[in-house]
Amino acid sequence: MRVSAKICGLSTPDAVDAALAGGATHIGFVFFPPSPRNIAFDRAAALTAAMPGETGRVGVFVDPDDALLDSAIDAARLTALQLHKTPPERTVTIRARARLPVWAAVAVKTRADLNSAARFRGAADRILYDAKTPEGAALPGGMGLRFDWRLLQGFPHPLPWALSGGLDAENVGEAIRTTGATLVDVSSGVETAPGVKDPARIAAFLRAVAAS
Repeated sequence: MRVSAKICGLSTPDAVDAALAGGATHIGFVFFPPSPRNIAFDRAAALTAAMPGETGRVGVFVDPDDALLDSAIDAARLTALQLHKTPPERTVTIRARARLPVWAAVAVKTRADLNSAARFRGAADRILYDAKTPEGAALPGGMGLRFDWRLLQGFPHPLPWALSGGLDAENVGEAIRTTGATLVDVSSGVETAPGVKDPARIAAFLRAVAAS
């Protein structure tokens, strides 16, 4: 079974080129000003202008308002929305208004955290299991944290899902084998510093995914 990969938080042509050359199926653009990966609308538009149509363009948001969503969707020609810290009720509204697939992020530290995934049945199209960040953290993800992947073993997923949180070229193979993930998502694991993507690390990550 082929495993797909999303490279998230891209902001430079070199990083986008490396992701596309390595076979990433999805590219993620962060629209959240506190994040070091936040991207301006004009830059996102320039980066996506030449991207092939079959590559998913995922906008990453933290409980966004309609104005932000509209601007980002138009600028980056988004094909999906990834929502963090957004309750199911708001997720339903966004999905209906945008008419785009929605990925709902579920922050995980314990097995009990997985139960919140069921709340997005009928509200989202995909669950993104991500590591729970510390209380009071400025960012909901992209901090290089991972959770115990064994928590997903035997879990009855309510929707198609993807795995995120602390992945890199060295551990993604183990993560895939442990969880059975068919879509993996990386951000900090292909960086040299927060927000600074390394084309070589992107290539290595995608090679590791392809070998899994």
